[in-house]
Amino acid sequence: MTQEIKQAIGHISIQKISKKFGADYALKDVSLEIPAGSVTVILGPSGSGKTTLLRTMNHLEKADEGVIKIDDDFMGYRLKNDTLYELKEKDILKQRIHVGYVFQNFNLFPHLTVLQNIIEAPLAHQKITKAEAVERAKQLLRSVGLEEKIDAWPQQLSGGQQQRVAIARTLALDPKVILFDEPTSALDPELVGEVLAVIKQLAKLGKTMVVVTHEIGFAKEVADYVVFMDKGVVIEHGSADAVLNNPQQQRTQSFLSKVI
Repeated sequence: MTQEIKQAIGHISIQKISKKFGADYALKDVSLEIPAGSVTVILGPSGSGKTTLLRTMNHLEKADEGVIKIDDDFMGYRLKNDTLYELKEKDILKQRIHVGYVFQNFNLFPHLTVLQNIIEAPLAHQKITKAEAVERAKQLLRSVGLEEKIDAWPQQLSGGQQQRVAIARTLALDPKVILFDEPTSALDPELVGEVLAVIKQLAKLGKTMVVVTHEIGFAKEVADYVVFMDKGVVIEHGSADAVLNNPQQQRTQSFLSKVI
């Protein structure tokens, strides 16, 4: 991973977020502060609210209560005279430029080449030329070890390669924050390492990252902070060392004893 990727600020403030699906809470009164430049890993059993929380961070999922701020911006809203007004979709899309999202199933456009997948958003949202976008794409593909795949189609790539392209595509907009939703869960075990290696390199460059994952070894090696969730509630959070090596809550202890 080269140093061409710029460092970005990106403090995330999650303030009393709740979200219901029907009568059930997916998230209940969740509050967290995620420092700029940190790597936060969210752990928990299936159905604990991890992905829902991640999706609220860039307003893919609208919370029923509470707000999320990234630096000075309320995600999905604008503040005027001490009142929050929901933004129109076009303005929410502009906010999302600064909050990259890497999906577990890659979500590459199958009708576009690797290069076209990467340059599409910068050309649509940023005032750059196609030549500049192509050069940036080449740099990013080099940084994830896939420069030779620039003209390939997604279906010609392995799952690990597709996910690395997806990460490069996210980086093309130089977001303040990158959200990873179980980025290795759709991969064969032997391909997991190549994707985690790219994320580890990003961590060294000071990107604010929030990673939903079941990879405890990755969390131990890379995470600054760990959040453990269950049933839509944050059970425990703190430094990675404290939560993973000396959890205080019995539910956290029980979960970790089964996965470590």
